[in-house]
Amino acid sequence: MSTHGTLRLATRGSDLALRQASSVADALSGRRRDVELVEVETRGDQLRDELIHRLGRTGAFVRALDEKVLAGEVDAAVHSMKDVPTEMPSELFVAGVPERAPAGDALVTPDGDDLDALPSGATVGTSSLRRRAQLLNARPDLEVVPLRGNVDTRVEKLLAPSLQREHEARVEADKDRKGHVGEDDYEPEYDRRPEEWFDDLSEIRRRALGREVETEYDAIVLAEAGLRRSGLDRRVAFERLPMKSFVPAAGQGAIAVTGTNGEAAEAIHRTIDHPRTRVETTVERTVLAELGGGCVAPIGISAVLQGAYVRTRVQVLSRDGEEVIDASRDLPVETHGRAAADLAEDLRDRGAADLIERAKRDAEAEDEGKRGE
Repeated sequence: MSTHGTLRLATRGSDLALRQASSVADALSGRRRDVELVEVETRGDQLRDELIHRLGRTGAFVRALDEKVLAGEVDAAVHSMKDVPTEMPSELFVAGVPERAPAGDALVTPDGDDLDALPSGATVGTSSLRRRAQLLNARPDLEVVPLRGNVDTRVEKLLAPSLQREHEARVEADKDRKGHVGEDDYEPEYDRRPEEWFDDLSEIRRRALGREVETEYDAIVLAEAGLRRSGLDRRVAFERLPMKSFVPAAGQGAIAVTGTNGEAAEAIHRTIDHPRTRVETTVERTVLAELGGGCVAPIGISAVLQGAYVRTRVQVLSRDGEEVIDASRDLPVETHGRAAADLAEDLRDRGAADLIERAKRDAEAEDEGKRGE
């Protein structure tokens, strides 16, 4: 397709995905080019058998979008890079990597508490095997439980119980206030009526107030980039978790625009590709590819370009967080791909391969158990 025409970008339909895709569209839009976003559902059963085979078994949030690219229905697809499998069909490649948002994780609590302030046995929600293992490694006393949904939904599940308790207390206090009308010595517990309090709540807190939840969370862990791109970093209290002990997922905070060779991909690369982010994410994805493990093993990889070197930290954990193998190394930027592969090989020799194989066996056992239910 001519780069002077309309570029069509596939995206998931979630709020965060649309925000990410819109940022790419804004960067690509110009006097000689229009950009159209095409929302795509990501259910694997909508893919043709041939394309399922070509796209592989991993990348649940990626395949349906890239299928549209392979079929020629769109020019490119916009993904969270951490969702993109390291093994891709030969026709596809990452055409553009915009400048990265913060790569680390954030601990979100109703009151802004940090990790050390959480009470013993506190319930922390996360959908990530890596985050679960890292939390248990730092605080074995925590109860780490699954948490599903998009960023807004997860934050609402966290905020709902405390907001509902406060609302109930305000309603009861207002009833008590009405029963003391005319008594000069009565001092109300709250200075505002429930309706006034509700009117001052942010939109996400209003939605949380009406949400039914089965689990009460003391905290949840999310990618800081997701909070920022959703605009929630200004709405909720959070603590940045230290990247030394909470090494993020490979590619976290980065966006990947996948495409096939051609004029559109060249225009995307020329317009939005950020060299620093490209180098850093290449190192991270190379280490991950060499280690293997993908979505079944807790693996954190962080790379930061500093002058002539890429400062790289890798963390491989057991699923229960009790064992951890980590390493930090400054990789020469001139040979960062080969150096990243060498680092991964060293980690495998130090025991990372055993932890990853154990994680794979655990995942297979869990799948067998679910099929037998």
